[in-house]
Amino acid sequence: MTKPTALKTFIWFPGNMDYALAFYEATFTDFKIHSENRPDPAKPRFTADFSIYGHNFIGMNWPGGDAFTNAISLSLNVDGQDEVDRLWDAITAKGKPGQCGWCEDEFGLTWQVSPIQMRDHLENPDRAKAEFANNALRKMTKIIIDDLYEK
Repeated sequence: MTKPTALKTFIWFPGNMDYALAFYEATFTDFKIHSENRPDPAKPRFTADFSIYGHNFIGMNWPGGDAFTNAISLSLNVDGQDEVDRLWDAITAKGKPGQCGWCEDEFGLTWQVSPIQMRDHLENPDRAKAEFANNALRKMTKIIIDDLYEK
């Protein structure tokens, strides 16, 4: 064996993968298609290896298969409220919001848009402040960093 084993997330799109990849390319600032399998140049891709923020995926474009569920989600750890807002707004524009930073894109894939600053509040050594942040988080859809601490 000359190459190390690699772990990739496999996503089965029910015939709309090209549209999904175009959305992901427009939404995520670090998106790359590394390779694709398009047996007929006039038809959509059959498979594509791509990455979002360095996480590798294999997408398959074929009708059928099980629908996505939120039993598995893709977690985006972002820096600051502006990036939370930008990604949340893009993902939920045709998707739907969930609780505590979870949301679903229009393809049914579940994402978590979590600011890295959230940990400062949730893991605060002052237990009262951490409890306040945890209680506030449970009431949120999109995470608002400023609402995680008492004013």
